[in-house]
Amino acid sequence: MTDLAANKPSARISWRNIDLAAVAPFVALALLLVLGAFANPNFISIDNLLNVLTRSAFIAIIAVGATFVISSGGLDLSVGSMVAFVASLTIMFLNSGAFAGPGAMLAAAVVVAILIGAACGLANGLITTLGRIEPFIATLGTMGIYRGLTTWLSQGGAITLRSPDIQSLYRPAYFGSVLGVPVPIIVIVATAALGAFVLYRTRYGRHVLAVGSNEDVARYSGIPVSRVRTLAYVIQGLCVAVTCLLYIPRLGSTSATTGLMWELQAITAVVIGGTALRGGVGRIWGTVCGAFILEIVGNIMLLSNFVSEYLIGAIQGAIIIVAMLVQRSLARR
Repeated sequence: MTDLAANKPSARISWRNIDLAAVAPFVALALLLVLGAFANPNFISIDNLLNVLTRSAFIAIIAVGATFVISSGGLDLSVGSMVAFVASLTIMFLNSGAFAGPGAMLAAAVVVAILIGAACGLANGLITTLGRIEPFIATLGTMGIYRGLTTWLSQGGAITLRSPDIQSLYRPAYFGSVLGVPVPIIVIVATAALGAFVLYRTRYGRHVLAVGSNEDVARYSGIPVSRVRTLAYVIQGLCVAVTCLLYIPRLGSTSATTGLMWELQAITAVVIGGTALRGGVGRIWGTVCGAFILEIVGNIMLLSNFVSEYLIGAIQGAIIIVAMLVQRSLARR
């Protein structure tokens, strides 16, 4: 009896110590699934859910990189424009015929996209750290640069993948599946797993959270703050490159409007997932859950007649405000 009585308080303490900010996104996702099932019976079908998860791949992968940037105390508003720029250059490279054979061209294009994405992220990081410019202003500037360069490259039109052989070989990267699971979903899981390992299991991940939590304390502790933040932007650029490699086979073309407002959706997914905008807290799987929530909200609006589908942007804007209010209230607990 004494042992049982002694164990009861510890059980109450464990329930009291549950991190609501970490659990909330998954609870919200479950409630949305129930709401969607009531709104339209077709919502809960396997085909529709797989389609929703596949469509969320772009924002989910970008948001994984954004989790690193925001956790380190930074912000990147250029990711949507960066997608347009990196994808446009990749398609132009594929059209160049620099290598013989579609397989060699695709392999080289993967390397090109990754290098360009990393270079764009590095540029954002160096402007922010070495230039000592606020991340909001720095990435607002590069957002205009990347979007402007894309408009110049396309001459105000579209940049289209011309080779049918490359198109047919590349198509499964978005439309293919492995054991019934669409490739984009596999890429989401792989990207998130790698991001979670780096953030939670490596020294660099601990440095990211330390820098975002208190920059001065991190610097006095010997952490290279500028290097940590710059590398976070490089990770963001790599995630953008992976997104571009999935985006190109879907439509086969880009334009100046490609990736428009994706930065808002990525930041919204990060905030919904429980990552603090002030830095110091990063939740990779919560971020992925947040991306799913955004896509599910849009899907429910399309399948039901409750709210016009043209209000999706307004709903997403409202979601980020509500998520910030919830974060603030949970932080005061």
